Amino acid sequence: MPQNASLRSPWFAPPAARAWRCDPAPAEVRRFHASLPGYAPTPLTELPPLAAELGIGRVFVKDESRRLGLPAFKALGASWAVHRLLAERDEDSGPVTLVTATDGNHGRALARTARLLGQRARVLVPRGVHPLAVAAIAAEGAEVTEVPGSYDEAVRLAAEAAAAPDAVLVQDTAWPGYERVPGWIVEGYSTLSAEIDEQLAAAGIDGPGLVAVPVGVGSLAQSVVTHYRSRRSGNPPALVAVEPEAAPCVLASLTRGAPVSVATGETTMAGLNCGTPSSLAWPFLRSGLDAAVAVRDADSARAAADLAALGVRSGPCGAAALAGLRALLGGEDGAEHRAGLGLGPDSVAVLLSTEGPDANPYAEL
Repeated sequence: MPQNASLRSPWFAPPAARAWRCDPAPAEVRRFHASLPGYAPTPLTELPPLAAELGIGRVFVKDESRRLGLPAFKALGASWAVHRLLAERDEDSGPVTLVTATDGNHGRALARTARLLGQRARVLVPRGVHPLAVAAIAAEGAEVTEVPGSYDEAVRLAAEAAAAPDAVLVQDTAWPGYERVPGWIVEGYSTLSAEIDEQLAAAGIDGPGLVAVPVGVGSLAQSVVTHYRSRRSGNPPALVAVEPEAAPCVLASLTRGAPVSVATGETTMAGLNCGTPSSLAWPFLRSGLDAAVAVRDADSARAAADLAALGVRSGPCGAAALAGLRALLGGEDGAEHRAGLGLGPDSVAVLLSTEGPDANPYAEL
């Protein structure tokens, strides 16, 4: 298994990878979200200073700091998955306990969904999750268990806990034998990309030329790949995954050509601190991504500060998208990377800011 320190160089797909195609997400996902109380598309904010810095035509940031009343995008996946699960249950059955492991945002979203629907939630959190994030999950009414181990260990223990009567695992990562519920979560995230298309169209833009996605286990990236690689016409955008240097499981897997686990370290990008790619996401990441890059905490912190100065509230995970694009397009290899991604002076980039600062209270380690 490659050591994390050897993964400072980005990974790039062969040029033909952009022609890969898959089936789209179900159209009813967007209709379901539109029916939820408080639903509204999150902002897509244009930031001309970043376009000038990066040497491309236009840069937009998808701001997920206020999604369905929560400070991150995760409610999209949790709400759709629970909707699908409850639709399969007998109407006369009692409440079910929804069990999950989380670095923060998914667990809070699941706890909120459970509370609104009269269900129970049990959430396991690994070491390194800030006490304020743990408290926010508990405030939603969930039973919270802190695990003195990694995210992967918390996932293992959550799967064991879900074997109890009237309990069900609602995990946002997949492994062989557990892929249906994570698949629903991925489908739920499709609303985010659908909104981007509509918002760009309203600005007179026929889709992005590049989308940068922060990556933990890869479920959001799978959703983005599914959305943009299921199109049968138009110019497909470059899709870029960004991870912390402390947890580059997707970068390591792409470099190896097969899914691998990496030892994770401490990082302010707590929501991305995952050591193993989702088995469901992996085929999509392998075939549909154009590039992957790992970034330092300091680079994410700088990106968050710069976004805040431009009026976008972003946490360390959300700001990773900007840090990753800067890493690819800056420096002595920037021109080569720009050409490899098909970017020119008129290109449009969309950065997914997946959380606000309220989702991740860390300012520094």
